[in-house]
Amino acid sequence: MSEQRVLLVDDEEELRRSAAQALELFGLSVQTFSNADHVLELTGFGFDGVVVSDIRMPGTDGMTLLQKIRELDAEIPVILVTGHGDVQLAVKAMREGAYDFLEKPFTPQHLAGVIRRALDRRSLVLENRRLRAVAGKRDDVEARLPGRTQVMVDLRYRIRAIGATDADTLIIGETGAGKEVVARALHDISSRANKPFIAINCAALPDNLIESELFGHEAGAFPGALRPRYGKFEHGRGGTILLDEIGSMPVDLQAKFLRVLQERVITRLGSNETVPLDVRFVATSKVDLEAEVAAGRFRADLFYRLNVATIHVPSLAQRRADIPLLFLQLVREAAARYGREDLDVPAEVTSAIAQRDWPGNVRELRNAADRLVLGLDPKPGETGGAKDGAGRLADKVAAFERNLIAGEIAAHGGALRPVYESLGISRKTLYEKMQKYGLDKKLLGPEHMLQDDREG
Repeated sequence: MSEQRVLLVDDEEELRRSAAQALELFGLSVQTFSNADHVLELTGFGFDGVVVSDIRMPGTDGMTLLQKIRELDAEIPVILVTGHGDVQLAVKAMREGAYDFLEKPFTPQHLAGVIRRALDRRSLVLENRRLRAVAGKRDDVEARLPGRTQVMVDLRYRIRAIGATDADTLIIGETGAGKEVVARALHDISSRANKPFIAINCAALPDNLIESELFGHEAGAFPGALRPRYGKFEHGRGGTILLDEIGSMPVDLQAKFLRVLQERVITRLGSNETVPLDVRFVATSKVDLEAEVAAGRFRADLFYRLNVATIHVPSLAQRRADIPLLFLQLVREAAARYGREDLDVPAEVTSAIAQRDWPGNVRELRNAADRLVLGLDPKPGETGGAKDGAGRLADKVAAFERNLIAGEIAAHGGALRPVYESLGISRKTLYEKMQKYGLDKKLLGPEHMLQDDREG
């Protein structure tokens, strides 16, 4: 078993340093962070440790970090540190799944005691998972990629087989089918599970900084490069690097990446020295890379180098029989995420869900589950969906507008400011339309209402 670790997140350097030194005196292995940016890269189903985080920090705060960690693995213990006036917020965090909270000031003995109990609990969780897997019971891979259809059984078998190796892997699948979930699963069941998992969106890399972002640079390599900087490849040493939508990688960069794949070395911008790179590469694509090769947009040698181990993620259309059970699981997860009671989903709703087409796949199905839990979806028979052939144009436009607004509200977790900004309407117009379509903001929870009032 790997060494148990404590990931300590606090924006105050002095507190961070003193807490880490005290915990190390108690025999704990501590890794410190000034913000939450890189913590998620080190957590996942295989993480054998505990996260300790201050609640109030610039950027990603402790509550947001808690939610994101729970999305990766709800059984990772997260201990939140609060100021004197934050006890109510800490109690809310406990309801949302935090392991414990400590109010400042606290003694190192108290913190170490809470951490040790959390580590014991985490060890027990991981051991139970291993025993269940040995006994042939539902394991981590099946929990994250559920389904009884043959294509899902085959997918899980292939993930377990490839995950146990160190092979670079290409994952093919439609938008929203779960390619990143598969990549995470490959990482978490590998020997690299306790090392970083770095996700890079190839379509979102800025053209003028793309090489610096990936390879890093030395001081003076270009105007504005005042100090040396690790790139994402180097930051992921020992772990897994996910290249999301690799088909979007510029052709000139593909040649440099091919060298990295073949030789496992990188050269920072402004340097002539090579740096060894111990990583596993996993790439995803929603497009047919063979067609991209034929069109001259993707290098053939890079495609064949990546295409050694390939995983095809089925769309929901290929596993339609799984949709009802998958939807019910997503509803349970949404209820836990939003702090709502378990919802009893009527049979007519699951029947309608199973008959619909889902071009956005699991991502679209998850959004539908979120809307149902938040009370943002119309009742069955009032959806104005594609199967309702009749009806006035005005009714169909209204139904589309209502579902669009409801989807945006769910996508932004109930915060209204990003909703009216993304829709290009005023706050007053959004409130009027919510009233018109029965999107009662009381359903969003008082914390979101207060947040929006402050933002306004």
